[in-house]
Amino acid sequence: MSAVSEAATSSAMRTREATVRRFAVTDMVFRAATRASAILVLVLLGGVAISLIAGSWEALSKFGISFLTTESWNPVTENFGALAPIYGTIVTSAIAIIIAVPIGIGIAVFLTELCPRPLRRPIGIAVELLAGIPSIIYGIWGLFVFAPFLQTTIQPFIIWLFKGIPGLNSLFAGPPYGIGLLTSSLILAIMVLPFITSITKDVFDTVPAVLKESAYGIGCTTWEVTRRVTIPYTRVGIMGGVMLGLGRALGETMAVTFVIGNAHRISASLFAPGTTISATIANEFTEADGNLYTSSLVSLGLILFIITFIILALARYMLLRIDSRTGA
Repeated sequence: MSAVSEAATSSAMRTREATVRRFAVTDMVFRAATRASAILVLVLLGGVAISLIAGSWEALSKFGISFLTTESWNPVTENFGALAPIYGTIVTSAIAIIIAVPIGIGIAVFLTELCPRPLRRPIGIAVELLAGIPSIIYGIWGLFVFAPFLQTTIQPFIIWLFKGIPGLNSLFAGPPYGIGLLTSSLILAIMVLPFITSITKDVFDTVPAVLKESAYGIGCTTWEVTRRVTIPYTRVGIMGGVMLGLGRALGETMAVTFVIGNAHRISASLFAPGTTISATIANEFTEADGNLYTSSLVSLGLILFIITFIILALARYMLLRIDSRTGA
């Protein structure tokens, strides 16, 4: 009996050792694959950065810091400056965020606090569908539907309304082109709205029910609960959603190209045509003749890459903070 028992024990130990070795090999392969994937992402990111730096070196060497402070963009004389595209990118993105953030937060509050349950899912799906519409569709709609509506209805009224008011008359001056900085900003606001709404709704759902129930229990209204409980608890996550929306607005190309007017100049009026970094690259890269022209366009790409990378890094940092906070 002892011999049989020892044989069974020895067989079980060998089986266990084989299983452990198999699991060890599988775990080693899994770790190597995941590590290689992570390294590949870093290599690709570094490769893109190096390619942009190398491609933009000629323009940056010739123009130096003046490339960032010069408005002129003249391919004939090979005099290039990035100030107008940078200005257009910042202005359109900022206006889009100013418009989209309060609307997105309002929709999120409605979906989490006020919306009847039968309507919650259809409205949520409708908001998410906005994020799935291709940007070129937004551009076509903006050019053929939205811009003519603004040109014939909204912009003339705004010009008349603010005429004679110092400051505002310059901000909304000029003929109603329909296309321009304001139109592209409104299109961008529509495009980033679902991102801000979805993330804000998700972080609102992380608020512990006991906090809101306690606030309701002492007589707080929905507005007071939202202002004093929900938003303070989720402010970091909301900021993360805003930053992601801003990153999307900064890099949007096709929709903006359709409706911004593509003019390399800086104007105080939001009705005036302008351009952005991505729109300039999309419009002119195929027509770039000469190394300096191409290098200047690549330099614009490098500037946009740096801006977008900073925005997304900040967004990731804020999302990590909200994750650690909810997991605590």
